[in-house]
Amino acid sequence: MSWPWLALVIGALVLVAVAEWPRLGRVLGADARRGRERRRRKAQLRVVVNDDVDDDFEASVRRDLDALPTIEEPSTGPKRSAP
Repeated sequence: MSWPWLALVIGALVLVAVAEWPRLGRVLGADARRGRERRRRKAQLRVVVNDDVDDDFEASVRRDLDALPTIEEPSTGPKRSAP
């Protein structure tokens, strides 16, 4: 293989690399690394169910809501316009 052919092959490789750089950046870049790390962390998450705490929390919220002051709603009769 002579040097002009070698130069053409190298030039073609450079041209392909430049044309595909945005896609390569998404796959190999820093954002891709953060995305892979995030997916790995999210895969390790588990749902923890503790019914005792939920019942205590619900009872506490109900007590707080019952202790709130309320107002009387006006009757739902026909509305009159002011003269």
